[in-house]
Amino acid sequence: MSGKTIDIIKQKIKVPDALRQRHKEYLALRKRIREALADGEATIPEIAAKSGVPADQVVFILMTMRKYNEVVAGEMNDDREYYYYKLKADE
Repeated sequence: MSGKTIDIIKQKIKVPDALRQRHKEYLALRKRIREALADGEATIPEIAAKSGVPADQVVFILMTMRKYNEVVAGEMNDDREYYYYKLKADE
């Protein structure tokens, strides 16, 4: 048997084009959110405004990033409505 196991699996299992496209769009939105947070901490509405990503998608992607320790929640804003989020510093 020649070739690496992963190459054999890739030949047998084909990822649907729609799923590839959806993942590609997710990564693009995630990149825009990371760029919006590059200047420092921001609330969800501020991130949405800076990135141009709808707020509901910002919440979903931001919570995913939080789950995987890419962002951290800070203090609440003055109105006590939203937390400030920032990119986790590389350690």
